Amino acid sequence: MGVLRIVANLLAPDPGAVAAFYRDLLDLDVVMDHGWIVTLAAGGNMVPQLSIGSEGGAGAPMPDISIEVDDVDTVFARAVHRGHEITYPLTDEDWGVRRFFVRDPSGNVANILMHL
Repeated sequence: MGVLRIVANLLAPDPGAVAAFYRDLLDLDVVMDHGWIVTLAAGGNMVPQLSIGSEGGAGAPMPDISIEVDDVDTVFARAVHRGHEITYPLTDEDWGVRRFFVRDPSGNVANILMHL
């Protein structure tokens, strides 16, 4: 038996609005839209992962989702420019990532990161 994919499912009263938030912030593509659920994707192959933790690191609360990008500074600037709530500042962490947390329109917190 092999795991083919792990999908994050975020609860949202307005899936279209939250999908637009992530689509616009991260340049994702809509690959499925049934109205009650919208699935976004990026090209390329990804390794399925599942993180389980007691905190988000550095004493931060556990985020709802972590999204690795290739240029966290650009995504951070985009989030600030659009007035999104930053719940953890852009930080270079001791364990080798540069990251920030942003709240989506439904209140979910996304950890946006890149490896240094």
